[in-house]
Amino acid sequence: MAKPSTRYACQSCGATFPKWAGRCDACGEWNTLVEETAPESAPKGLGTARGRRLDFVGLAGTSAAPPRRLSHIEEFDRVCGGGLVPGSAILIGGDPGIGKSTLLLQVMARLSQENRCAYVSGEEAVDQVRLRALRLGCAAAPVQLASATSVRDIVASMDSADGPDVIVIDSIQTMYVDNLDSAPGTVAQVRASAQELIRAAKRRGVVVLLVGHVTKEGMIAGPRVLEHMVDTVLYFEGERGHQFRILRAVKNRFGATDEIGVFEMTDGGLGEVANPSALFLAERRGDVSGAAVFAGMEGTRPVLVEVQALVAPSPLGTPRRAVVGWDSARLAMVLAVLEARCGVQIGANDVYLNVAGGLRITEPAADLAVAAALVSSLTGEPVPADAVVFGEIGLSGEVRAVGQSDTRLKEAAKLGFSTAIFPARRNGQKGGRGDGTLKSVELQQLSELMPLFQAGGGRPPRSRD
Repeated sequence: MAKPSTRYACQSCGATFPKWAGRCDACGEWNTLVEETAPESAPKGLGTARGRRLDFVGLAGTSAAPPRRLSHIEEFDRVCGGGLVPGSAILIGGDPGIGKSTLLLQVMARLSQENRCAYVSGEEAVDQVRLRALRLGCAAAPVQLASATSVRDIVASMDSADGPDVIVIDSIQTMYVDNLDSAPGTVAQVRASAQELIRAAKRRGVVVLLVGHVTKEGMIAGPRVLEHMVDTVLYFEGERGHQFRILRAVKNRFGATDEIGVFEMTDGGLGEVANPSALFLAERRGDVSGAAVFAGMEGTRPVLVEVQALVAPSPLGTPRRAVVGWDSARLAMVLAVLEARCGVQIGANDVYLNVAGGLRITEPAADLAVAAALVSSLTGEPVPADAVVFGEIGLSGEVRAVGQSDTRLKEAAKLGFSTAIFPARRNGQKGGRGDGTLKSVELQQLSELMPLFQAGGGRPPRSRD
């Protein structure tokens, strides 16, 4: 009998090599190559056997799509695109201890009122899951529990006549397929386990929720192909020092991407936050320099958050730039534009930027709010307490328009703001004025923002009621 050959697979990117090396040549990561048994080589050709002809169907279809399964947790259903689609696979990642298992147990408890639900844990015993359910107040929910790691056993349970409609696998890194010799958590096992579970979900119309561990960089551990195999990828984010938790969709075949759901961690589990803008601005003080309220968009939802900046003289030869919740490269760009186009001297100062509340902002529309907070901190003049700011900044100093301005302005008016500082409308451009309840301050160049921070509190330019 021939001796099985071995290979070395990178646990970060999935690339394979015939020999071990300290560094993966594909992704550049160190000490990620693990020995695995190579699968038998596939035949080079299909031979003379003919395949079965596919039965094509029309795009419109003749039957109605099955209804989505609702958890009645509005924030979770929003991120999933309006509920769970039967036969879909959802991957949920997040830092250890952030609350992934807590969230899914609460979701399953609510879903079990109308669906057959099962929770399979490969990391905890059944009694440990029961203790968490008792703490969350959902111990009486008809959720079926099991502690297992064999994918063969889980698939057999899904294929049974009384199989579940929704099943949670916590976590995919603990599952194994018995026809592979590699250990659970390796690239081959994670890929094969996910493939078998997803195939069973599509065949039986079962919703599969997979919990995934993340690396120190915040990416889901295992091969990148895992995110391509599933239908939806959700990240559960949050700072341990804050009670807020953000469920963010980065991929969704059945809904909008970059949609977020906001939760608050309490003693009784995770509670929904129906109005995240009011929560993020709850501790805001309007008479402090270096703070500006940014009207942002997270998916289809407008969210108002406070951007805080501190500019202080630096005792070091190389001033420090510290950023929390925003892109450090965009901060460097905004600082360069302020110095080159507006004559603002910040280079010799330390700059600290923070998005209050633990939310991470990724859209360029925050450029103008960051610039306002920086200049406010440098001059000591506060941004008007009743003003919201948004707009993208170009390298030539122009303030560029951003999308969904009306939605941002309506959210600001609903929370009691009376002034909006945003990009001027171009010729022929429609919208961008909200419902008319806000005082519009439209800017074409970043330099037009400077009079706001002159001594004595000058009023902004181009004011239009």
